[in-house]
Amino acid sequence: MQTTKIPATIVTGFLGSGKTTLMRHILEQAKGLRVAVIVNEFGELGIDGEILKTCAIGCKEEGGADTQSGQIYELANGCMCCTVQEEFFPVMKALAERRADIDVLLIETSGLALPKPLVQAFQWPDIANVFTVDSVVTVVDTPAAAAGQFAHDPHAVDEQRQADPNLDHDASLHELFEDQLSAADLVVLSKADLVTPEQLGQVRAMVAEEVPASVKMIEAVQGQVPLNVLLGQHRAAELSIDDKHSHHDHDEDHDHDAFDSLHLDLGAVDRERLMLALQAIVEQHGVLRVKGFAALPGKKMRLLVQGVGRRFDAYFDRAWADGEATATRLVFIGKQLDAAVLRQALLGAQA
Repeated sequence: MQTTKIPATIVTGFLGSGKTTLMRHILEQAKGLRVAVIVNEFGELGIDGEILKTCAIGCKEEGGADTQSGQIYELANGCMCCTVQEEFFPVMKALAERRADIDVLLIETSGLALPKPLVQAFQWPDIANVFTVDSVVTVVDTPAAAAGQFAHDPHAVDEQRQADPNLDHDASLHELFEDQLSAADLVVLSKADLVTPEQLGQVRAMVAEEVPASVKMIEAVQGQVPLNVLLGQHRAAELSIDDKHSHHDHDEDHDHDAFDSLHLDLGAVDRERLMLALQAIVEQHGVLRVKGFAALPGKKMRLLVQGVGRRFDAYFDRAWADGEATATRLVFIGKQLDAAVLRQALLGAQA
Protein backbone atom coordinates (compact mmCIF):
# COMPACT_ATOMS: atom_id res chain seq x y z
CA MET A 1 0.00 0.00 0.00
CA GLN A 2 3.04 2.29 0.03
CA THR A 3 2.66 5.07 -2.54
CA THR A 4 3.49 8.73 -2.89
CA LYS A 5 -0.22 9.43 -3.21
CA ILE A 6 -3.10 8.23 -1.04
CA PRO A 7 -4.98 5.49 -2.94
CA ALA A 8 -8.75 6.00 -3.12
CA THR A 9 -11.15 3.12 -3.76
CA ILE A 10 -14.56 4.20 -5.08
CA VAL A 11 -17.47 1.81 -4.45
CA THR A 12 -20.51 2.34 -6.67
CA GLY A 13 -23.72 0.45 -7.41
CA PHE A 14 -27.48 0.74 -7.15
CA LEU A 15 -29.45 1.25 -3.96
CA GLY A 16 -29.36 -1.94 -1.96
CA SER A 17 -26.77 -3.66 -4.12
CA GLY A 18 -24.54 -4.32 -1.12
CA LYS A 19 -22.13 -1.37 -1.17
CA THR A 20 -22.26 -0.69 2.58
CA THR A 21 -21.89 -4.38 3.41
CA LEU A 22 -18.77 -4.47 1.24
CA MET A 23 -17.43 -1.32 2.89
CA ARG A 24 -17.97 -2.85 6.33
CA HIS A 25 -16.05 -5.93 5.29
CA ILE A 26 -13.14 -3.82 4.04
CA LEU A 27 -12.99 -1.95 7.33
CA GLU A 28 -13.22 -5.13 9.39
CA GLN A 29 -10.19 -6.52 7.53
CA ALA A 30 -8.20 -3.30 7.53
CA LYS A 31 -6.26 -3.84 10.75
CA GLY A 32 -3.10 -1.78 10.67
CA LEU A 33 -4.37 0.47 7.86
CA ARG A 34 -5.49 4.00 8.64
CA VAL A 35 -8.67 4.36 6.62
CA ALA A 36 -10.63 7.52 5.89
CA VAL A 37 -14.19 6.99 4.69
CA ILE A 38 -16.49 9.24 2.69
CA VAL A 39 -20.08 8.00 2.77
CA ASN A 40 -22.51 9.60 0.36
CA GLU A 41 -25.79 9.25 2.24
CA PHE A 42 -28.85 9.99 0.11
CA GLY A 43 -31.12 10.87 3.00
CA GLU A 44 -31.63 13.09 6.01
CA LEU A 45 -29.98 10.74 8.52
CA GLY A 46 -26.47 9.39 8.38
CA ILE A 47 -27.64 5.80 8.49
CA ASP A 48 -24.80 4.42 6.37
CA GLY A 49 -22.27 6.34 8.43
CA GLU A 50 -23.78 4.88 11.59
CA ILE A 51 -23.69 1.39 10.13
CA LEU A 52 -20.02 1.79 9.27
CA LYS A 53 -19.23 3.09 12.74
CA THR A 54 -20.51 -0.18 14.22
CA CYS A 55 -17.71 -2.08 12.50
CA ALA A 56 -14.96 -3.47 14.67
CA ILE A 57 -12.47 -0.83 13.54
CA GLY A 58 -12.11 1.43 16.55
CA CYS A 59 -9.52 -0.50 18.51
CA LYS A 60 -6.60 1.87 18.81
CA GLU A 61 -4.46 -0.74 20.50
CA GLU A 62 -4.76 -2.87 17.35
CA GLY A 63 -3.83 0.03 15.10
CA GLY A 64 -7.22 0.01 13.40
CA ALA A 65 -8.97 2.99 11.88
CA ASP A 66 -10.25 5.50 14.41
CA THR A 67 -13.94 6.36 14.29
CA GLN A 68 -13.68 9.68 16.06
CA SER A 69 -15.51 12.67 14.65
CA GLY A 70 -13.77 13.73 11.46
CA GLN A 71 -12.74 10.25 10.39
CA ILE A 72 -15.97 9.36 8.62
CA TYR A 73 -17.25 12.03 6.29
CA GLU A 74 -20.79 12.07 4.97
CA LEU A 75 -22.16 14.08 2.06
CA ALA A 76 -25.86 14.25 2.78
CA ASN A 77 -27.19 16.62 0.12
CA GLY A 78 -27.84 14.64 -3.01
CA CYS A 79 -25.61 12.29 -4.94
CA MET A 80 -21.87 12.74 -4.75
CA CYS A 81 -21.52 13.48 -8.46
CA CYS A 82 -24.04 16.31 -8.08
CA THR A 83 -22.26 17.90 -5.12
CA VAL A 84 -18.68 17.36 -6.17
CA GLN A 85 -17.86 21.08 -6.19
CA GLU A 86 -20.00 22.12 -3.25
CA GLU A 87 -19.07 19.35 -0.79
CA PHE A 88 -16.61 16.84 -2.18
CA PHE A 89 -13.79 19.29 -2.85
CA PRO A 90 -13.76 20.81 0.67
CA VAL A 91 -13.79 17.34 2.22
CA MET A 92 -10.89 16.24 0.04
CA LYS A 93 -8.94 19.36 0.98
CA ALA A 94 -9.54 18.60 4.66
CA LEU A 95 -8.32 15.05 4.13
CA ALA A 96 -5.29 16.29 2.20
CA GLU A 97 -4.28 18.33 5.23
CA ARG A 98 -4.25 15.07 7.20
CA ARG A 99 -2.45 13.04 4.55
CA ALA A 100 0.18 11.87 7.06
CA ASP A 101 -2.60 10.16 9.04
CA ILE A 102 -4.21 8.30 6.11
CA ASP A 103 -3.18 5.13 4.29
CA VAL A 104 -6.36 4.49 2.30
CA LEU A 105 -9.45 6.46 1.30
CA LEU A 106 -12.79 4.69 0.74
CA ILE A 107 -15.67 6.45 -1.02
CA GLU A 108 -19.19 5.03 -1.23
CA THR A 109 -21.30 6.78 -3.85
CA SER A 110 -25.08 7.05 -3.77
CA GLY A 111 -27.12 4.45 -5.63
CA LEU A 112 -27.98 7.02 -8.31
CA ALA A 113 -24.54 8.51 -8.82
CA LEU A 114 -22.64 8.60 -12.09
CA PRO A 115 -19.12 7.43 -11.21
CA LYS A 116 -17.30 9.05 -14.15
CA PRO A 117 -17.61 12.70 -12.97
CA LEU A 118 -16.37 11.69 -9.53
CA VAL A 119 -13.30 9.96 -10.95
CA GLN A 120 -12.65 12.98 -13.18
CA ALA A 121 -12.62 15.18 -10.07
CA PHE A 122 -9.37 13.45 -9.11
CA GLN A 123 -7.77 15.25 -12.07
CA TRP A 124 -8.13 18.60 -10.29
CA PRO A 125 -4.63 19.78 -9.28
CA ASP A 126 -5.37 20.19 -5.56
CA ILE A 127 -6.68 16.61 -5.42
CA ALA A 128 -4.31 15.05 -7.96
CA ASN A 129 -1.28 16.16 -5.97
CA VAL A 130 -2.38 14.07 -2.97
CA PHE A 131 -4.79 11.33 -4.14
CA THR A 132 -5.07 8.75 -6.90
CA VAL A 133 -8.00 6.46 -7.73
CA ASP A 134 -6.69 3.01 -6.89
CA SER A 135 -9.79 1.50 -8.49
CA VAL A 136 -13.52 1.83 -9.08
CA VAL A 137 -15.44 -1.12 -7.65
CA THR A 138 -18.95 -1.59 -9.06
CA VAL A 139 -21.29 -3.75 -6.99
CA VAL A 140 -23.97 -5.63 -8.96
CA ASP A 141 -27.09 -7.00 -7.26
CA THR A 142 -26.85 -10.51 -8.69
CA PRO A 143 -30.43 -11.69 -7.91
CA ALA A 144 -31.88 -8.52 -9.45
CA ALA A 145 -29.69 -8.83 -12.53
CA ALA A 146 -30.54 -12.51 -12.86
CA ALA A 147 -34.22 -11.58 -12.86
CA GLY A 148 -33.63 -9.25 -15.80
CA GLN A 149 -33.59 -6.20 -13.57
CA PHE A 150 -30.85 -3.83 -12.46
CA ALA A 151 -32.46 -2.92 -9.14
CA HIS A 152 -35.50 -4.14 -7.26
CA ASP A 153 -38.80 -2.79 -8.63
CA PRO A 154 -37.07 -1.25 -11.68
CA HIS A 155 -40.21 -0.78 -13.76
CA ALA A 156 -41.75 1.56 -11.21
CA VAL A 157 -38.49 3.49 -10.98
CA ASP A 158 -38.23 3.74 -14.76
CA GLU A 159 -41.77 5.01 -15.08
CA GLN A 160 -41.26 7.58 -12.36
CA ARG A 161 -38.00 8.79 -13.85
CA GLN A 162 -39.28 9.03 -17.41
CA ALA A 163 -42.34 10.96 -16.24
CA ASP A 164 -40.12 13.68 -14.78
CA PRO A 165 -38.50 15.97 -17.38
CA ASN A 166 -36.05 17.33 -14.80
CA LEU A 167 -34.10 14.07 -14.52
CA ASP A 168 -31.54 14.54 -17.28
CA HIS A 169 -29.60 11.32 -16.79
CA ASP A 170 -32.29 9.15 -15.25
CA ALA A 171 -34.27 8.17 -18.35
CA SER A 172 -33.11 4.56 -18.17
CA LEU A 173 -31.96 2.31 -15.36
CA HIS A 174 -30.18 0.25 -18.00
CA GLU A 175 -28.11 3.25 -19.05
CA LEU A 176 -27.18 4.07 -15.46
CA PHE A 177 -26.25 0.42 -14.90
CA GLU A 178 -24.03 0.53 -17.98
CA ASP A 179 -22.42 3.78 -16.82
CA GLN A 180 -21.60 2.26 -13.44
CA LEU A 181 -20.00 -0.68 -15.22
CA SER A 182 -18.20 1.50 -17.76
CA ALA A 183 -16.11 3.08 -15.01
CA ALA A 184 -15.38 -0.20 -13.21
CA ASP A 185 -11.96 -1.65 -12.60
CA LEU A 186 -13.48 -4.50 -10.58
CA VAL A 187 -17.06 -5.84 -10.54
CA VAL A 188 -18.40 -7.51 -7.41
CA LEU A 189 -21.37 -9.81 -7.99
CA SER A 190 -23.06 -9.51 -4.62
CA LYS A 191 -25.54 -11.94 -3.00
CA ALA A 192 -24.18 -14.73 -5.17
CA ASP A 193 -25.63 -17.29 -2.75
CA LEU A 194 -29.17 -16.20 -3.67
CA VAL A 195 -29.00 -17.41 -7.28
CA THR A 196 -28.48 -20.73 -9.03
CA PRO A 197 -25.19 -21.53 -10.79
CA GLU A 198 -26.99 -21.09 -14.11
CA GLN A 199 -28.28 -17.65 -13.13
CA LEU A 200 -24.84 -16.66 -11.90
CA GLY A 201 -23.39 -17.64 -15.26
CA GLN A 202 -26.00 -15.54 -17.04
CA VAL A 203 -25.17 -12.47 -14.94
CA ARG A 204 -21.46 -12.99 -15.56
CA ALA A 205 -22.09 -13.11 -19.30
CA MET A 206 -24.26 -9.99 -19.18
CA VAL A 207 -21.65 -8.01 -17.24
CA ALA A 208 -18.86 -9.28 -19.52
CA GLU A 209 -20.64 -7.66 -22.46
CA GLU A 210 -20.40 -4.27 -20.74
CA VAL A 211 -16.79 -4.28 -19.51
CA PRO A 212 -13.37 -4.84 -21.11
CA ALA A 213 -11.77 -8.25 -20.65
CA SER A 214 -9.23 -6.68 -18.28
CA VAL A 215 -11.96 -5.89 -15.73
CA LYS A 216 -12.20 -8.72 -13.23
CA MET A 217 -15.42 -10.08 -11.75
CA ILE A 218 -15.63 -11.66 -8.33
CA GLU A 219 -18.58 -13.22 -6.53
CA ALA A 220 -19.42 -12.21 -2.97
CA VAL A 221 -21.67 -13.32 -0.13
CA GLN A 222 -22.23 -10.74 2.61
CA GLY A 223 -19.47 -8.60 1.12
CA GLN A 224 -16.81 -11.24 1.78
CA VAL A 225 -14.07 -10.32 -0.68
CA PRO A 226 -10.35 -10.61 0.17
CA LEU A 227 -8.78 -7.27 1.02
CA ASN A 228 -5.89 -7.78 -1.39
CA VAL A 229 -8.42 -8.10 -4.23
CA LEU A 230 -10.26 -4.89 -3.34
CA LEU A 231 -7.30 -2.68 -2.46
CA GLY A 232 -3.90 -2.17 -4.00
CA GLN A 233 -4.93 -2.36 -7.66
CA HIS A 234 -2.87 0.73 -8.56
CA ARG A 235 -5.08 1.58 -11.55
CA ALA A 236 -4.73 5.39 -11.36
CA ALA A 237 -8.20 5.41 -12.88
CA GLU A 238 -8.34 9.19 -13.14
CA LEU A 239 -5.73 9.05 -15.91
CA SER A 240 -7.85 6.87 -18.20
CA ILE A 241 -11.42 7.80 -17.21
CA ASP A 242 -11.81 10.31 -20.06
CA ASP A 243 -11.40 7.46 -22.54
CA LYS A 244 -14.21 5.43 -21.01
CA HIS A 245 -17.57 5.96 -22.70
CA SER A 246 -20.70 6.75 -20.71
CA HIS A 247 -24.21 7.63 -21.80
CA HIS A 248 -23.93 11.03 -20.17
CA ASP A 249 -20.59 12.29 -21.45
CA HIS A 250 -22.24 15.40 -22.85
CA ASP A 251 -24.69 16.11 -20.05
CA GLU A 252 -24.13 19.56 -18.63
CA ASP A 253 -25.92 18.77 -15.40
CA HIS A 254 -28.28 16.33 -13.82
CA ASP A 255 -30.74 16.32 -10.98
CA HIS A 256 -32.06 13.78 -8.51
CA ASP A 257 -34.46 16.15 -6.81
CA ALA A 258 -37.48 14.10 -7.86
CA PHE A 259 -36.42 11.47 -5.32
CA ASP A 260 -37.63 12.29 -1.84
CA SER A 261 -35.98 11.21 1.36
CA LEU A 262 -37.53 11.60 4.78
CA HIS A 263 -36.97 10.17 8.21
CA LEU A 264 -39.34 9.14 10.97
CA ASP A 265 -38.55 8.81 14.67
CA LEU A 266 -40.61 6.36 16.72
CA GLY A 267 -40.42 4.75 20.12
CA ALA A 268 -40.04 1.04 20.76
CA VAL A 269 -41.72 -1.21 18.20
CA ASP A 270 -42.78 -4.80 17.83
CA ARG A 271 -40.44 -6.50 15.39
CA GLU A 272 -43.01 -8.61 13.54
CA ARG A 273 -45.53 -5.81 13.25
CA LEU A 274 -42.82 -3.39 12.09
CA MET A 275 -41.72 -5.67 9.26
CA LEU A 276 -45.33 -6.23 8.17
CA ALA A 277 -45.98 -2.48 8.23
CA LEU A 278 -42.85 -1.80 6.15
CA GLN A 279 -43.85 -4.44 3.61
CA ALA A 280 -47.27 -2.79 3.30
CA ILE A 281 -45.72 0.66 2.92
CA VAL A 282 -43.48 -0.52 0.08
CA GLU A 283 -46.42 -2.12 -1.70
CA GLN A 284 -48.77 0.85 -1.31
CA HIS A 285 -46.48 3.88 -1.61
CA GLY A 286 -43.59 5.02 -3.81
CA VAL A 287 -40.88 3.75 -1.48
CA LEU A 288 -37.71 2.36 -3.09
CA ARG A 289 -35.43 2.05 -0.07
CA VAL A 290 -35.83 1.80 3.71
CA LYS A 291 -33.07 1.71 6.26
CA GLY A 292 -32.57 2.55 9.89
CA PHE A 293 -32.60 1.24 13.44
CA ALA A 294 -35.35 -0.07 15.67
CA ALA A 295 -35.71 -0.35 19.44
CA LEU A 296 -37.50 -3.47 20.68
CA PRO A 297 -39.07 -3.74 24.15
CA GLY A 298 -36.84 -5.54 26.61
CA LYS A 299 -33.97 -5.90 24.13
CA LYS A 300 -30.54 -4.48 24.91
CA MET A 301 -29.52 -4.77 21.26
CA ARG A 302 -30.34 -2.37 18.43
CA LEU A 303 -32.14 -3.88 15.42
CA LEU A 304 -30.70 -2.82 12.08
CA VAL A 305 -33.33 -2.69 9.31
CA GLN A 306 -32.60 -2.42 5.59
CA GLY A 307 -35.02 -2.89 2.71
CA VAL A 308 -34.86 -2.66 -1.07
CA GLY A 309 -38.10 -3.12 -2.91
CA ARG A 310 -39.99 -5.91 -1.16
CA ARG A 311 -36.91 -7.57 0.31
CA PHE A 312 -35.98 -6.71 3.90
CA ASP A 313 -33.14 -7.69 6.19
CA ALA A 314 -33.20 -7.17 9.95
CA TYR A 315 -30.59 -8.18 12.52
CA PHE A 316 -29.14 -6.97 15.81
CA ASP A 317 -25.96 -5.03 15.08
CA ARG A 318 -24.86 -3.80 18.51
CA ALA A 319 -25.93 -3.10 22.07
CA TRP A 320 -27.44 0.27 22.93
CA ALA A 321 -24.74 2.47 24.43
CA ASP A 322 -25.03 3.78 27.98
CA GLY A 323 -27.01 6.99 27.92
CA GLU A 324 -28.07 6.48 24.31
CA ALA A 325 -31.75 7.08 23.57
CA THR A 326 -33.33 3.73 22.65
CA ALA A 327 -35.53 4.87 19.80
CA THR A 328 -36.54 3.79 16.33
CA ARG A 329 -35.23 5.87 13.41
CA LEU A 330 -36.08 5.03 9.82
CA VAL A 331 -35.15 6.68 6.50
CA PHE A 332 -37.42 6.29 3.46
CA ILE A 333 -36.27 7.03 -0.10
CA GLY A 334 -38.75 7.19 -2.96
CA LYS A 335 -41.12 9.41 -4.89
CA GLN A 336 -43.77 11.80 -3.54
CA LEU A 337 -43.45 10.56 0.02
CA ASP A 338 -45.81 11.90 2.67
CA ALA A 339 -44.41 11.79 6.21
CA ALA A 340 -47.85 11.90 7.83
CA VAL A 341 -49.11 9.00 5.74
CA LEU A 342 -46.04 6.87 6.46
CA ARG A 343 -46.17 7.64 10.18
CA GLN A 344 -49.83 6.63 10.29
CA ALA A 345 -48.96 3.37 8.57
CA LEU A 346 -46.38 2.63 11.27
CA LEU A 347 -48.58 3.35 14.28
CA GLY A 348 -49.67 -0.27 14.53
CA ALA A 349 -46.04 -1.35 14.90
CA GLN A 350 -45.45 0.59 18.09
CA ALA A 351 -45.07 -1.50 21.20
